[in-house]
This record gives sequence, C-alpha cells and structure tokens, in this order.
Amino acid sequence: MDRIEKQWLQRLSQGPLSVYALLDSQDASLPEFFHLLQRWLQQGLVRLEHGRVALTEQGQALARQLGVFYEPVRCPHCQGTGYVLGPRLEQVYQRYLALTRERPRVKAEYDQGFIDPLGVMRRVAFMYERGDLTDTQIFIVGDDDLLSLAAALTGLPRRIMVMDIDQDLIAFIQRMAAAHQLPIEARVIDVQYALPEDLQGQFDVFVTDPVETLPGIELFLSRGASALRGVGSAGYFGLTTLEASRRKWYRIQSMLLQMGFVITDIRRQFNVYPDTEGNFFAFQDKLPIVQHLGVPTDHDWYRSAFYRIEAVEPPRPAVTGTRILDDAVYRDEESWATPHYGTSAE
Repeated sequence: MDRIEKQWLQRLSQGPLSVYALLDSQDASLPEFFHLLQRWLQQGLVRLEHGRVALTEQGQALARQLGVFYEPVRCPHCQGTGYVLGPRLEQVYQRYLALTRERPRVKAEYDQGFIDPLGVMRRVAFMYERGDLTDTQIFIVGDDDLLSLAAALTGLPRRIMVMDIDQDLIAFIQRMAAAHQLPIEARVIDVQYALPEDLQGQFDVFVTDPVETLPGIELFLSRGASALRGVGSAGYFGLTTLEASRRKWYRIQSMLLQMGFVITDIRRQFNVYPDTEGNFFAFQDKLPIVQHLGVPTDHDWYRSAFYRIEAVEPPRPAVTGTRILDDAVYRDEESWATPHYGTSAE
C-alpha cells in the first residue's frame, strides 16, 4: 500500500466523504486520483454513491488491520497555512475587498481563475515576512488574483508592474490604481512574446501563476526571470499537485536550478480557488475531472502550493524569444482541471 492509499484510509476512516473532499485531502494528481478510485471500487474497498465515497466492510477491516484513525492535525485558525493577518494587514484586507467587489469575471479563453481574497492577503503576508515587499519593484505576470492591488495597499512596494493579455482586467487595475493613487502600472502584454526591452532586468520580485504544463511553466517563469535585476532577486509562483504530478515537480525543480534559482520555500496547499460566482468553476462542466466523476463540485478542492525562489546566479530564462501558445502549452495528460485550452494567455 503506497502513501496516497494510506491518506485515503485515514480520511475515510471518519465516515463517508464527498469525493471532492477526499480529493482535497490527498496528494495524488487528478488522473492518479481517478484511476485509484476506479481500482478501489473494483477491489471492493470503497463504494461511491451520490458523489460520496465510503469504506466498505472490507475497507474498514483493512483500516483496522493497519491501526488507521483520523484526527485533524492542521491549524484550524489559518486553514493550515501558518499565516494570519495582524491589525495592519487586516485593514489592508478590508480595503482590498472593497476595491475588488466589482472585479471582471474570469474568461475561459484565457484559462483564468482566482484564489480567495484571504488567500491573496496570505500571499502578501508571506512576501512581507520574506522581505520582498518593502521598497521593492514587483513584476506580475498575469493578475487574475488582483495581487497588485493588495500589495500596493500596504504602502510598502515602490513600484508594481502588471502584464496581462486581458484588456478588461488591465483597465480595471488601471482604474483602481488611479482612483486610489496606488503605485501600479498595468499593460496589455502577451506572454507569447519576449518582454519589452524597458521591462527586462528592472525588478526585484516577480509573481505568477503559470499554466501547469512543462512548456507553459517554462514560458511563464522565463518571462518573470527576464524581468529580474540579478542575483538576490526573488520569484513567487503557484503550483498544484492536482495537475502536476511528483514527476512533473521534479522536472520543474530541475528547470529552476538550470535557470539559476534556488527554492527557498514551498508552502503546501497555501491557496484555494473558491467555487464562487465569476470564478473558473463556472465552467466546471468542461473540467475533465468533473466529467470523469460524473458529479458536480460541492467542495473547494482546487488548491495550490506557493513557491518562493531566489536567484543565486544571474537568471537564465529558458525561453527568451517567441513561444506560440498552442494546445501543447495549455494541455497535457495531467490537465484535468483546465476548462478551456485557448490560443492566448496572460
């Protein structure tokens, strides 16, 4: 029995569970999860009824044999992230909520989706703790989360530049920045093409949430790396285990080393993409995992880890010229939570 199966037994030993809650409690990628579920159903270890998974008598016997039990071990006050907001950041959070109330709806053609607002603030808190907010210039490759607004509201960054392909999103950020006198610039820039010369080598920090195929991640991280000044500059990006298996994580981490970065932090399941109005779950009927399971989502299961990397050598972007976003950049055999595969990106 492998580690993932032990996670399943532990979680299911408390009783029947939504299939999406089970998905959220373990580390397998979406294809691995589905195939293991099919195997356990065939072996008679679980039953699946009305979207809920339960151990059969055979499964319960196996759990007893292994001495398995379920007990929550993660902090109930911070969603297991280890980060809470102090009074100053709580004020920023309330202002951020007000500014983003009329945010543009996500667009399937750009493969958009945003994390929950409190998750955005936890990212800001993490960046603040690591010394990457105060008096820095920050470059954001795609800003579905509107992190630029949250970071700017702290009053700490000197400059924030946002690049995104979505004209509506860029216009919204520009309006909010002008109305509230925030140090944010936002430009419509297509990630397929090299950064404009005036943005290369100018920034202390980049942030992005890349497409989770290897060509996509390589492209997004390369654009971020191209914007950095040099040694000591930092990058942040989100990465799931749902659409990126451990083998893919290995290749991504090898890529980072080749680009001159060291991984300083990985915050597991740091952010959740909530099933709220206007988010990518509006397209859930197009998600392969939902199609395979045959039941609608009933749990906020799409979570990502948050990486921090730091340049220990002059950054060496893996992609410096044009890379056209074809289907291979958007989709691979693990892309089971990607609702649309378009031809343009952030």
